[in-house]
Amino acid sequence: MSVNIFHDEATEEKAENARLSSFVGALALGDLVKSTLGPKGMNKILQSMSTGDINVTNDGATILKAIQLDNAAAKILVNISKVQDDEVGDGTTSVTVLAAELLREAEKLIGLRIHPQTIVEGYRIASAAALKALEEAAVDHGSDTVTFRKDLMNIARTTLSSKVLSQDKDYFSNLAVDAVLRLKGSTDLDHIQIIKKVGGKLTDSYLDEGFILDKSIGTNCPKRIENARILIANTSMDTDKIKIFGARMKVDGTGKLAELERAEREKMKAKVEAIASHGINVFVNRQLIYNYPENILAEKGIMSIEHADFEGVERLSLVTGGEITSTFDRPDLVKLGRCDVIEEIMIGEDKLIKFSGVAAGEACTVVLRGSTHQMVDEAERSLHDALSVLSQTVKETRIVLGGGCSEMLMSVAVEESAKKVSGKKAIAAEAFARALRQIPTILADNAGYDSSDLVARLRAAHYEGEAQAGLDMEQGSIGSMKELGVTESYKLKRQVVLSASEAAEMIIRVDDILRATPRKREAV
Repeated sequence: MSVNIFHDEATEEKAENARLSSFVGALALGDLVKSTLGPKGMNKILQSMSTGDINVTNDGATILKAIQLDNAAAKILVNISKVQDDEVGDGTTSVTVLAAELLREAEKLIGLRIHPQTIVEGYRIASAAALKALEEAAVDHGSDTVTFRKDLMNIARTTLSSKVLSQDKDYFSNLAVDAVLRLKGSTDLDHIQIIKKVGGKLTDSYLDEGFILDKSIGTNCPKRIENARILIANTSMDTDKIKIFGARMKVDGTGKLAELERAEREKMKAKVEAIASHGINVFVNRQLIYNYPENILAEKGIMSIEHADFEGVERLSLVTGGEITSTFDRPDLVKLGRCDVIEEIMIGEDKLIKFSGVAAGEACTVVLRGSTHQMVDEAERSLHDALSVLSQTVKETRIVLGGGCSEMLMSVAVEESAKKVSGKKAIAAEAFARALRQIPTILADNAGYDSSDLVARLRAAHYEGEAQAGLDMEQGSIGSMKELGVTESYKLKRQVVLSASEAAEMIIRVDDILRATPRKREAV
């Protein structure tokens, strides 16, 4: 007799059912994103039913973030793709697909009555062998600037080849490498601002040295200022009205009202005088600057820029070296921002403000153009992936080969180490090698090639000692990845294997799923 110790509507799935439920969810998620993998990957349209917004993307993390899931194991895979996105910026689809394939193999082994703990042990041995082989295959050109730039270009090309920018990957790779090398080894991508403007075509995009703010200059203000001294503020300029919780005032004549207004104007004038006393010629405020203060500032020859929303103000303070101020009583304590020239520029139909020669010399702006909002958004996601991977590679300069080469290399190493393992753990280690081989298989399938034939040939090539062999996706054959310049970041590949094997391990160990009772709404 089974005793139910749970509350009504709370559910429990035990042993076999729990495992099946976990595996099914994770495999379904892997199958959902695997068609987007590689240079011939397909796109997905994500449509929001509440807002009607449409996104067209093949970025794993973006797809997974957008779907509402009920399956716990599937949510774990979404989390590893998010972590991959935050940590390295690319490889989000690979990590999900590899974790799903590891679980697919584990499901078969459990069907053969191999205990989950044995599978986990085998996977650990295999994962260690795979990472060791990957590290041995990694090459480091960090000390040779010319070769390293070539490596960075190849990494950018490889990353972009699976994105919407693949048609113009040389152009965008160059743009991304230039932007990242300006950072001089920093991984802070806040210095690279991306502005999206619909119109033109993708190759109309360009890298602009300096900072561009998507705002317009106040009326009657000078439109160009050289040797700018900038005060960046977050303060209200609505004539400091009497605001005592919506106080009401009665006056016994219009003269009194005029007096009140005059007092407010005087107060505002004093505030503007305090601002001008900082010896500035540009005033940027996060909030609105109304007509009266704007006129006084214009009379003093100070350029005013209003409503530079929070991100704009934060970035501006970062790149010009100024501090965001809210009070103006102590000009000596305020740190002003500096730049050589501020001027108004046109992009498409819009006017923007360009700050050239900013204090942080590494700051730059990428202006992205494209035919539709969806196109520009996807171009931004693609470029962000490339910039993230490049900035990580500048820090960890080792590189490995792409095109399924690294996966096959690891797979061969795992199979070799499995031969030395006794017991059932060896079967699990071999399953890990099979899961790694699924990555080149999926790459070939997505391009419409015969994956069984190609992957068998690739495996044979690696066993014959051709450690640089990978899939040539243009010709549909096996080629040398080194000659083709298909290069990936070592950190990215390492993170993919680590995260996927850890997530798979975690899900394999599940033997119970407990769901709590949904919270009831109180009846009013």
